[in-house]
Amino acid sequence: MKNISKILLFAIIFFTYSVSNTFANDIYFIDFAKVMNESQAGKKAQDYLKSTLKSSNKKFKETAKKIKDEENKIISQKNVLSKEEYKKKADELRKKVFNLNKERETSLKNIASKRKKAKDELFKKLNPILTKYMEENKITVILDKKNILMGNKNFELTTQIIEILNKELKSINLN
Repeated sequence: MKNISKILLFAIIFFTYSVSNTFANDIYFIDFAKVMNESQAGKKAQDYLKSTLKSSNKKFKETAKKIKDEENKIISQKNVLSKEEYKKKADELRKKVFNLNKERETSLKNIASKRKKAKDELFKKLNPILTKYMEENKITVILDKKNILMGNKNFELTTQIIEILNKELKSINLN
């Protein structure tokens, strides 16, 4: 009876170990954020979005400075202007501030939309690459690194995937 229990226990442990090893060797991961930031297409998209944000911020700062100067001018003329004239100029200034804030918000939404489009486009192009890579290398699952608590570096495919992506996708159209 003891021998049967030992054999049964050994069989269960062996079966569990071999099944877990079989599945563990078929699961790999990539760092999608790194692919987005370090692939040629991802870098170009990031650079384009950064320059767009920088130029729009510069434009908004210049406009805000003009509005601030105009505000100072109106404040300095407060005693010279009639109440109606002062109120009219103050209301015009508020409209300009409101419009500036609205333009800024629209610009930021546009940039966020383009960023999402770039990410979606990159993922769309990455999907067949990953599928082909999985088939060629007999991989069962590829996970995103951000969803993994801990993993062996030997199972990370980020560098290989970036190399393949760079050959197949040079840039992303954001317009």
